[in-house]
Amino acid sequence: MDGGAQYNPRTVEEVFRDFKGRRAGLIKALTTDVEEFYNQCDPEKENLCLYGYPSEQWEVNLPAEEVPPELPEPVLGINFARDGMQEKDWLSLVAVHSDSWLLAISFYFGARFGFDRADRKRLFNMINELPTIFEVVTGTAKKQLQEKSSGSNHGGNKSKSNSKVRGSESVGKHSKAMQPRDEEEELDEVDEEDEHGETLCGACGEHYGTDEFWICCDICEKWFHGKCVKITPARAEHIKQYKCPSCSNKRTRP
Repeated sequence: MDGGAQYNPRTVEEVFRDFKGRRAGLIKALTTDVEEFYNQCDPEKENLCLYGYPSEQWEVNLPAEEVPPELPEPVLGINFARDGMQEKDWLSLVAVHSDSWLLAISFYFGARFGFDRADRKRLFNMINELPTIFEVVTGTAKKQLQEKSSGSNHGGNKSKSNSKVRGSESVGKHSKAMQPRDEEEELDEVDEEDEHGETLCGACGEHYGTDEFWICCDICEKWFHGKCVKITPARAEHIKQYKCPSCSNKRTRP
């Protein structure tokens, strides 16, 4: 496992990079890799933990054996609850505990390397600018954005989607794809920035960027960076109904 003995960020910026990397790995486990994550959490096994690493990778493994551990440990036994509740509720529960663990890791480094009050506040503010894993997994941040802009987004699913289209002419029938603007659209830049600036990727949780290709799932209506779900603008043109990895993997659980 990625132990703290091998990686000790010492500045606010380094700790924040560590936080973002671990967070990206955990979000990947709970969204794009959810089927693999689900299968690894076998209730028949011992106490298992979900680890996120600075390299943006994740791992389901047994907890550290040493006491006390080098770094704070994630919550134990996430696998035991897997079949005792609805899958979405279980994933939400793991997400909440993962958020708590990330904060514990970051403030552990802050305490260990003597961050003063100003540094701790700056670190927390940087962390707080990102949506929590729980918000990404449950779509809470997306729902808040939709409620905020509901006044201008009536008339059904497709019309709501079309209000977010970037370069829709080149996308064709699949009107839910976001693409970079042409020079002719520069006059709309300010309005579109207000509307899309808080849109979050359902995979990595990062904000929308005007120079990035995005696509929206027709099932859960979450937006994704094309690169996060491996969809190119050319491929999007031929997709009649796009399903994100999470929706594609959903099946009835016994």
